[in-house]
Amino acid sequence: MYEIDIERAFSAAHCLKGYKGDCSSLHGHNWTVQVVVQSEELDELGIAVDFRKLKSELDSFLDELDHKNLSDLEYFSKFNPTSERIAKLVFDKLSEKINAEGITVTRVRVCESPSSGATYYRK
Repeated sequence: MYEIDIERAFSAAHCLKGYKGDCSSLHGHNWTVQVVVQSEELDELGIAVDFRKLKSELDSFLDELDHKNLSDLEYFSKFNPTSERIAKLVFDKLSEKINAEGITVTRVRVCESPSSGATYYRK
């Protein structure tokens, strides 16, 4: 089994409705997103998944979040845009695009700072 990971970044604001503390006010982060995929096979070039393709798919979705107020986006109309929820959203969106031909998204980690992040994965 091969495990491949990439990391990308985006900047966005959010607020946490109902939260008792500073995060209830609009504030921003420079978010990082790490995606891990697995593959049992390599192609004829010895590549499990093309980094360029993986980055392109992730960047395409992150462009929808970049420099936005996440709290205003349809994705988060029913719940707060927490690191946990963003990790699951990225996992689901990327899985729709990538999961095929023996390649599976296994884990997404979203960090709102170098010391705070959340990971989503399925068992």
